[in-house]
Amino acid sequence: MKNKATDDLRQELMSEGSIDAYLHRNAPHFNSQSIAELLAALYEKTKLSKAALARRAGMSEVYLHQVFAGRRKPSRDRLICLCVGLEATLEESQRLLKQAAYAQLYPKLRRDAIIIHGILHHTALSEINDKLFAENEKTLF
Repeated sequence: MKNKATDDLRQELMSEGSIDAYLHRNAPHFNSQSIAELLAALYEKTKLSKAALARRAGMSEVYLHQVFAGRRKPSRDRLICLCVGLEATLEESQRLLKQAAYAQLYPKLRRDAIIIHGILHHTALSEINDKLFAENEKTLF
């Protein structure tokens, strides 16, 4: 089954009289992967241990394991730290943020622009934080 475009779904939703009918008809098109599942898929592409990932993402191993097990939902900043630690692409990072119902990174915001640059250039989390601090922006941790 071909995925429907977001605009097509929006148009159907606007013209549909019954939300139940819309939900039933479009069930296959809803995002169903959890944050833990998306993170696990990204982690599978790395050659890192979970301990190394925790260090690169600036968090404890216990917290990291809880996130991967789905017992904790990371904040937006923690999720960004995980993306940096996993060396996720900008697109992968944006998808994770969207799936977690967080604002995506927006290049018109100074803070987000610094983070985006760091993700695009695979900058270490400590360097991104240093730049955020130097620019009087809230650090990621």
